[in-house]
Amino acid sequence: MIKEVHEETVLWYLGSMSFNGRTLVMTWIAMALMLIFIFLGVKRLTSGKPGKMQNILEWIVDFVLKLISDNMELDKARPLFGYLLTLIVFVFFSNMLGLLPNLTFNAFEYFHVETAQLNKIFEGASMMSPTADINTTLALAIMTIIIVIAMGIKNKGVHYFHHFIEPYPVFLPIHAIDILSKPMTLAFRLFGNIFAGEILIKVILMLPGIWVLPGVIPDTIWLGFSIFVGAIQAFVFTVLTTAYVAQAVSESH
Repeated sequence: MIKEVHEETVLWYLGSMSFNGRTLVMTWIAMALMLIFIFLGVKRLTSGKPGKMQNILEWIVDFVLKLISDNMELDKARPLFGYLLTLIVFVFFSNMLGLLPNLTFNAFEYFHVETAQLNKIFEGASMMSPTADINTTLALAIMTIIIVIAMGIKNKGVHYFHHFIEPYPVFLPIHAIDILSKPMTLAFRLFGNIFAGEILIKVILMLPGIWVLPGVIPDTIWLGFSIFVGAIQAFVFTVLTTAYVAQAVSESH
């Protein structure tokens, strides 16, 4: 495997395929944080008085179940529950990752660690959100739309494709544009909000006097706003996924 740095992007090559090393590593970190969070939530699982982590995890589970039940029958959406639960937690942790300080800042460079260009991957004062890369959000959006179509076919059979020519066959191009635009809007909405938030945080950190007391105030305000936006975007992505599946499995009237 060959690695190189190209325009601040760490590229890993495997044969004829290229991968964004920074996005991959940050995705692995987000996945690890998600697994740790879930492990802590079920570590002392009890039917009695639950701990704080179990309370949080149960609240997320109840939220996803209510989201599904408000949009469609639970029996139809039962296979969707695991995906939605994983989706909202993963997107949230991915969004938050770019707001964390880089605790390894300059460590790899100081110890001359250049394996897989780790010194380049972890450069900067803060981490990077995987969802600040359009490739990640587009992959999630494509996976979502595949699930939408698959569940539509599972519940309606080949009749699912009949809605493309309803109420008249002339509407076929419009329905085709609709199904193609859904993953695009999902991907670009999430990417745009998270990427813009990280850029503005970096700009604020570059302002003169930011490390004295008056400068900390705008950075703290924007950091709090970014946490809010990251949580909202995880919520919106999950809600829209549920709505799209509900449209696909519901009977036409």
